[in-house]
Amino acid sequence: MRTATVPPPRTPRMGRGWYLAAVLSAVLAVGMCLLGWRQADQADRIEAHPVRVEGVVTQLPTGGGTYSAVSYRADGEPHTAAALPLSDSAKVGDAVCLEHAADDPGAVRICGDTYPQPVGVGLARFSVPVALVFFVICVLRIRRHHKALAVRSGQGALAANLALAAGALADGMPAITHGKRSRRRRRAGGRRAQH
Repeated sequence: MRTATVPPPRTPRMGRGWYLAAVLSAVLAVGMCLLGWRQADQADRIEAHPVRVEGVVTQLPTGGGTYSAVSYRADGEPHTAAALPLSDSAKVGDAVCLEHAADDPGAVRICGDTYPQPVGVGLARFSVPVALVFFVICVLRIRRHHKALAVRSGQGALAANLALAAGALADGMPAITHGKRSRRRRRAGGRRAQH
């Protein structure tokens, strides 16, 4: 007798985009945290021992991805600060008041500002929570997918075991019933012969 074959359950597929999104959101959160931490650390060092110098605007930001540049001298050496928040009326060659840390001439900000790059700090404050929430959503979606796979694989194993058991019973039943019938026939035949 042919045993019934149970097709394996279809496993739901999940695109690689969820894994990629989880990795990218984690990288974004870590990168923005480092950016915000660096800005806060530089602001603290400048605030501890500020040294005022005069800088000169050498480059203005444009729409092509270039940032502003301000050159200044600290401890007799030339330095350049990029992406400082200049005023809208600033022009190349204008003088700019700067403050740098006494122990680190590279940590510099515009006079009166809190952070060297306030835009970066604001971006970090906004993007880090968003990236973390998106990362949690991706992780929960991936865990849900893996749980669904585990449940479906368990159901598939149970269905396969039941199918094998049903097939074994179906194959064994004729032999069992045939044997009982043959015994009954033998007993009936033996009684008839005695009569």
